[in-house]
Amino acid sequence: MDLSFLLGALLIMSLRIIDVSLGTIRTLVTVQGKKYIAAAIGFFEVTIWVIAIRHIMQNLDNLWNILGYSTGFALGTIIGISLEQMLGSGYLQLYIFSMNYADSIADELRKNKIGVTLLPGEGGSGGVAILMVLITRKRKKELLKIIDNIDPSAFISVQTATPYRGYIHSGK
Repeated sequence: MDLSFLLGALLIMSLRIIDVSLGTIRTLVTVQGKKYIAAAIGFFEVTIWVIAIRHIMQNLDNLWNILGYSTGFALGTIIGISLEQMLGSGYLQLYIFSMNYADSIADELRKNKIGVTLLPGEGGSGGVAILMVLITRKRKKELLKIIDNIDPSAFISVQTATPYRGYIHSGK
């Protein structure tokens, strides 16, 4: 087997890792409403993709190129999600339902400079407190650790949030 076949497949795989990673980040930035950043990322993403697909189309009979393309897509997905998790951009809204420890959770969150709104609720088995929290994605692990240390059986719902107006004090 000619070494150029393998190098071509590695090039395609590398290009796909980069463009799919960029695509994952672009999608997340788009959801956050950052249209100019998303457009800039999209420009580079598609440019890289065109280079990769050009090499594929010139060598359609090379199975290694196809495997490189597929492997690059899979690895790019994993790397793109991992990069986004490390960057932690954007906001999350959490609802925490605690039967007995809502006040303790709220106090500890506030001590850690995490804003929380405590709401009374009524569940199927009686009263429950609902804590509503809006945080930056970077603080998710910290917040979950605080809750788990106080009430490991608390029910927690997490959604992506897009603040409309106002100020979020992240504390860190």
